[in-house]
Amino acid sequence: MTKATPSVMVVIPARYGSSRFRGKHLVMLGRKPMIQHVYEQAAACRAVTEVLVATDDERIKQAVEGFGGRAVMVAGDYRTGTDRVAGVARMFGGDYFVNLQG
Repeated sequence: MTKATPSVMVVIPARYGSSRFRGKHLVMLGRKPMIQHVYEQAAACRAVTEVLVATDDERIKQAVEGFGGRAVMVAGDYRTGTDRVAGVARMFGGDYFVNLQG
């Protein structure tokens, strides 16, 4: 019997209202928003089965979907990005979750 390959989901928490740099995920770096650079680097990892942006803002969700990425609205009173990733883990289930701060 062979062991199934475990799923590895990279979750990028992206809150628009950051206290230090509001809207940083949408800032253009070259010809792409910052969130796209982070997403593409995560997706390039061979061990990763899925990349997902967890956001509380429709602008970020639309930007991610605009370049072909996957984003989910995660509403709630999350104190940290890690709490938001835990919320995604409860929503989707899976074997491993990587919290990638962008």
